[in-house]
Amino acid sequence: MSLLTSLKRSSMAHLLLAINFFMSGLAINLMQAILYVSLRPFSVYWYRILNQYLCYSLNCQFVFLAEWWAGSETILYIDKDSLEKYYNKEHGYLIMNHSYEIDWLMGFLLCERIGVLGNCKAYAKSSIQFVPTMGWAWKFAEFVFLQRSWDKDKEIIGRQITELVNHPTPIALLLFAEGTRYTKEKHEASLKFAKEKNLPLLKHHLTPRVKGFTTSVPYMKGKVGGLYDVTLCVKECHPVEPTITNLLNVKYVEAHMYMQRIPFEEVPEDEEGASKWLHELYVKKDKMVDSFKKTGSFFETSGVPRLEPFTLPRRWYSLLNTAGWAMVTLPMVCYVLISLLFSGSLCHFTLGVLMVAAIVYLFYLLIGLTKINRSSSYGKSNQHVDGTLSEKTE
Repeated sequence: MSLLTSLKRSSMAHLLLAINFFMSGLAINLMQAILYVSLRPFSVYWYRILNQYLCYSLNCQFVFLAEWWAGSETILYIDKDSLEKYYNKEHGYLIMNHSYEIDWLMGFLLCERIGVLGNCKAYAKSSIQFVPTMGWAWKFAEFVFLQRSWDKDKEIIGRQITELVNHPTPIALLLFAEGTRYTKEKHEASLKFAKEKNLPLLKHHLTPRVKGFTTSVPYMKGKVGGLYDVTLCVKECHPVEPTITNLLNVKYVEAHMYMQRIPFEEVPEDEEGASKWLHELYVKKDKMVDSFKKTGSFFETSGVPRLEPFTLPRRWYSLLNTAGWAMVTLPMVCYVLISLLFSGSLCHFTLGVLMVAAIVYLFYLLIGLTKINRSSSYGKSNQHVDGTLSEKTE
């Protein structure tokens, strides 16, 4: 193990990362709040233009963690003609499987390299909007926050998507249609539900919850150019579990991502047709994941036309952004903490300890949001088995 790797894995390095992320995040939140009250009432257009750069400045710190801190990579399987013609040139609706703690983060790597990271949006649990830095930033960025009540969520989806499709620059709106991350327990409940409703039985996915999708489609017709079928896998033989903790500990993760653009006019607008279409999409995803797990290839046994793997070049922006914030936040915060801890005053010492504890707590709270073992009641109540979008992320 190199000296640099040992230093990166130390508690002190993680503390400095936490300080930088939260101090820069709070600064970004403050700037977003100022823009929200001073600019948005007069020009939604310019508010969104400026806010996308603030969101980028926060989001690319996650990208920094994956590709510069841990050196991880996303191997892509995308039609290159579509990549050049459509990606970052139209509003996109992304339907992604939800199998790992960091599937969203590996997707961030792609978004960074094609230039839409500042305009990434998603459906998310309403509780996340109250989490300092990330949650607040996503609230200002007009994420679709859902409340586990379908009557309320239906109205929220219509209102929010109507706003988002009028965004002045291309957005990428992400939906985890399974509603919660895959586990064996949830999969058993999903299979039971699928059998009862005569739906396709999926081996590697949960039965998608269709109501959020079918409700969203009519609001997107004519405004969203393409639906993007995104399937991400990590090889079964990969020695490192794809988690945030492993990225923090400088462990390389290699994800494989298939993405196909589907013209949005091919998606049925009526509820029954859209529901059937989504189930068929997940049958295709399931065949691809099954092929990948057995052969290491999405295409070997799935029947999906083969695409050659490639990677997009890594950009320097996430490294420069994170380093720039570090030069601003770390000297200031470290000076304050050292002054408090070594002031000789018990009151000041206690305040310094509480500041460090608060930063560490918030940092690991964010990590905890990605944990696969967080609670989910998939299949345990009518609210959760009828296809509603009760949970969008762990």
